[in-house]
Amino acid sequence: MSYAMVAITILWTFLFGYLVVASIDFGAGFFSFYSVLTGHRNKIHNIIQRYLSPVWEVTNVFLIFFVVGLVGFFPDAAFYYGTALLVPGSLALVLLAIRGAYYAYHTYGSQTETRTNKVYMALYGATGLLIPAALSTILAISEGGIIDKDNGKVVLHWYSFFTNPYTWSVIILALVSVLYISAMFLTYYAQRAGDEVAFGIVRGYALAWSGPTILASLFAFFQINHQNPVHFQNMLHMAWMFITSFLCFCIAVYLVWKKIKLGLAFVMVMLQFAFAWYGYGRSHLPYILYDYIHVHESITNDTMAVALITAFVLGLCVLIPSLILLMRLFLFDANYIRGKSAKRG
Repeated sequence: MSYAMVAITILWTFLFGYLVVASIDFGAGFFSFYSVLTGHRNKIHNIIQRYLSPVWEVTNVFLIFFVVGLVGFFPDAAFYYGTALLVPGSLALVLLAIRGAYYAYHTYGSQTETRTNKVYMALYGATGLLIPAALSTILAISEGGIIDKDNGKVVLHWYSFFTNPYTWSVIILALVSVLYISAMFLTYYAQRAGDEVAFGIVRGYALAWSGPTILASLFAFFQINHQNPVHFQNMLHMAWMFITSFLCFCIAVYLVWKKIKLGLAFVMVMLQFAFAWYGYGRSHLPYILYDYIHVHESITNDTMAVALITAFVLGLCVLIPSLILLMRLFLFDANYIRGKSAKRG
């Protein structure tokens, strides 16, 4: 396997890790705010906070690794995506800052004020949807037809960007996927905690968002044909991955519906998105950005590639055990998950 293929596989893996971890985080934030509006705050808020408290500070590690790696492995990405993502990227950074401020005040500030002020909660819930919407635009841009290189400058065609059905199909898919992944995890988490009231509510969320998720996936899938027929044909050649993804979806929803083996159900959710994610990524090659960034032509020199691959593999070797330790000590600790040692305001 070439350095280029190793590099893009590592980056895609980091981005998949961010997809799963951040989706749970963002969705939980939205559900926390939604519970305030619907009067379910006292029923599910504690479950959500027990998950978020030990996790929120490490969520963005995956994203940071990806951004640094993308620019390091493929220097042209800074030139093309740096200009194209100036607005959505800046928006995502501002929203992440707002979300981080909420976490900081919630954890270290006045507990009563931050937990009861609806403005704080509204900002917290809104960022849970706006951040993935902003970040998902990179997938729409990567298909080509939205940016051009004119006299050595990258030009983003805003009209094409906003009027392109594929752009909105990706944004819609990002939103519903966040809510679906988060609800499926919280269903399992509430069941592990033995909280029947919270379990009933988040299970309802999981089943409610399962249908929109698969419909949004199909909508985005067929919109690729209009945006990038070459990529669409590559996806058809790898149809088995997307079919397997759908089967995992069916198994996950069935298990949640029957209220059995919820841990396995969430594993199926991760496999569902893993097959779709890697199928999409593999069919997108050899381009990172049609038709400007080619993985084999844009890869950095061999010395830098070897150094970066080594650093990122070591990073994975540290990050994955750290997450496992975090889950064992906090998320799935028998006392913590039932709130016996949870921090209470």
